[in-house]
Amino acid sequence: MRREEAFRGISKRLAVHYLENLGGELVAGEREDNAEAEVAGEDWTATLSVEKVSVAGSMKLTEVSVVFEGEDDLDELVEQFTQKAMRAGG
Repeated sequence: MRREEAFRGISKRLAVHYLENLGGELVAGEREDNAEAEVAGEDWTATLSVEKVSVAGSMKLTEVSVVFEGEDDLDELVEQFTQKAMRAGG
């Protein structure tokens, strides 16, 4: 199973931290840079990438894209991560 989600208003460092709190471990890449990173849990992986996106005129926000992959249903993991990410942004 594969799901891709995008989150604005959080940093990649914070996204990695949230995934670690959900049972993952950073296995590739760095927390702070803009390159891809991969966090792996017991039966899932999450690949993170970062880009600046325009939201209004010249205003830009950081958007962290997360590709969740696993053999089992990822709904619970994605929901838990989303709840953490939404609290960070507002």
